[in-house]
Amino acid sequence: MAAFQRNSTPAIVPEATPGRRPSLLVRKNNTVGNSNSDPTFPNPGMYQLDVTLKRGSNLAARDRGGTSDPYVKFKIGGKEVFRSKTIQKNLNPVWEDKVSFLIENLKEPLYVKVFDYDFGLQDDFMGSAFLDLTTLELQSAKDIALNLKDPQHPEHVLGTIYLYVVLSQKDNCCMDMFQTQSLRISDSHRKSHFWRGVVSITLIEGQDLKAMDANGLSDPYVKFRLGHQKYKSKTLPKTLNPQWREQFNMHLFEEQGGIIDITVWDKDAGKRDDFIGRCQVDLSALSKEQTHKLKLNLEEGEGCLVLLVTLTASAAISVSDLSVSCLEDQKERKEILRRYSLMRSFSNFNDVGFLQVKVIRAEGLMAADVTGKSDPFCVVELNNDRLMTHTVYKNLNPAWKKVFTFNVNDVHSVLEVTVYDEDRDRSADFLGKVAIPLLSIQNGEQKAYVLKNKQLTGPTKGVIYLEIDVIFNAVKASLATLVPKEQKYLEEEPRLSKQLLLRNFIRMKRCVMVLINAAYYINSCFDWDSPQRSLAAFLIFLLVVWNFEMYMIPLALLLLLAWNYFLIVSGKDNRTQDMVMEDMLEDEEEEDDKDDKDGEKKGFMNKLYAIQEVCVSVQGVLDEVASIGERIKNTFNWTVPFLTWLAIIALCLLTAVLYFIPLRYIVLLWGINKFTKKIRCPYMIDNNELLDFLSRVPSDVQLVQYRELKPDLSHSPSKRKKNNLG
Repeated sequence: MAAFQRNSTPAIVPEATPGRRPSLLVRKNNTVGNSNSDPTFPNPGMYQLDVTLKRGSNLAARDRGGTSDPYVKFKIGGKEVFRSKTIQKNLNPVWEDKVSFLIENLKEPLYVKVFDYDFGLQDDFMGSAFLDLTTLELQSAKDIALNLKDPQHPEHVLGTIYLYVVLSQKDNCCMDMFQTQSLRISDSHRKSHFWRGVVSITLIEGQDLKAMDANGLSDPYVKFRLGHQKYKSKTLPKTLNPQWREQFNMHLFEEQGGIIDITVWDKDAGKRDDFIGRCQVDLSALSKEQTHKLKLNLEEGEGCLVLLVTLTASAAISVSDLSVSCLEDQKERKEILRRYSLMRSFSNFNDVGFLQVKVIRAEGLMAADVTGKSDPFCVVELNNDRLMTHTVYKNLNPAWKKVFTFNVNDVHSVLEVTVYDEDRDRSADFLGKVAIPLLSIQNGEQKAYVLKNKQLTGPTKGVIYLEIDVIFNAVKASLATLVPKEQKYLEEEPRLSKQLLLRNFIRMKRCVMVLINAAYYINSCFDWDSPQRSLAAFLIFLLVVWNFEMYMIPLALLLLLAWNYFLIVSGKDNRTQDMVMEDMLEDEEEEDDKDDKDGEKKGFMNKLYAIQEVCVSVQGVLDEVASIGERIKNTFNWTVPFLTWLAIIALCLLTAVLYFIPLRYIVLLWGINKFTKKIRCPYMIDNNELLDFLSRVPSDVQLVQYRELKPDLSHSPSKRKKNNLG
């Protein structure tokens, strides 16, 4: 996953080690990018270079169809400072991209490289050229044509790139203005973060795919890419006609649409996956607010894919200064409350609620740079929606004062707020993170959240001040609980971990031990170890069996919920923090850190790739089974009251249905529904409402991760100031 690039689609930021950064500022489309240098520029010899990448002519063909998908990179001093958009299937592309640089040394030439974009494969080199900046005149606009060449074959011309450049000298006043602008998010910069619409994609099936294995079959999976957004389907073993039935969403950042690149692969354990074929979807050719069934033939392969694609209007997201908050405006607040009132419960079921996040400031952050400072910025994520603040340079106590708003499609989602240190020549450094379930938010309350480590198991340095409001419709939220949970398409691939395997085994063992202990308890009643208990159990057995009806099963579960609620209200709650789980999570974090340091020493793991895959699968199955047991327990423990009340309503309805309607009729209706579902809706994605409900209940691991830590006031900067004054 790529690091954050300003003026590009937001993506998840991986960690990297801190390093020295070049003194270079980049500004695109009149928006100043990230400065990685000192905020002041004492050097009077600073220059600004304004470049317009206009077009290309007669570029080299790199694809089989005799065309290319070209994009351009600019480098100065060995550092990449700009990357253009990709123009699909064109040897004479027109970009008209504008970018500005601040440069200290004109002896460093501008290096221009052109590549052919190949999704899923390595991009092809299409040529390069140099622009000698010492040949430019100050304050003079100039059209430049650069002939592209291959350094290995300099006699061949691979096309021409046309630029429009202006070089000017900047004084200190302009430097301050330039730097001040970099601390704001301008309108054009803000637009680059926000999507114009949502693309809903349902991967239905593949037909007559190419056989890649010796048994005449394949193990196919599909990769989707739209800009920087990626999604990977599940792998279906040993089939040439796979039935995926997967649904996911991507965001449109361009009003004219975009191109979805689709590649199909055959999974091979222990070696590189085989390429089956590719295809594309041109979104600009599809009408909005309408579902399109597409049958796409695979290029460079055999067979086809069947998709359902729907373009819808964009979700209501925004970013603004702290002084501009929609909930502060009483008129807008009333409109939002009216939109999610109970009277509007049966309109637009996907619009469940509204979330506003005020990112105010942070204190006492970790120093990630060699100067003892950091360049922090903040990323706010809700499922697959990501927004970020500007960067505050050379500061451990940044004040962002920004307001973000999101549409809520699932009230059981978790808001993730991550702080990074910006590095121009490296991936951003991780500084801290908090995860906040939406149902745990107290509206309108400004709180200091202690930043946690990547695994969310323990504190790291610093606190972040947030004020969050969530407004939702309870009926829509309840109905959304019974549909499949949205999957994040930028999640990390699972890897083998000894501690994680041990943790999941222990969790599984604890769930099984509950059943074993219950069996021992029942057996002790048979053995009359305690006469009073055995006599009571015998009388209850006779009473229940003689009068048993099916409706008594949900009724018994209701009594168990009521009993646990009574224990909580009376202060006899026996729910305790799982210290064993915390210790295992901390051990896992230590092992992850050790793995990062000793990664090169463990190269022999590559030779055991097949065994590792099996272990990862076992590790995942243990996690799933243990999570189901823990989620059932947490439902009855009132861990999430909203979900427990929802379970009570469902059990009451089930009790009434079983009491008044004979069981044979219920089974008959259930069977008719199951047998006719495929006929009534051929492309319906199968789901299990009970598992969908349980997926919203946090497991014991998630409870530890979501638990809010108390800030240490003794380390607060304001506290230290008061102590110093005293």
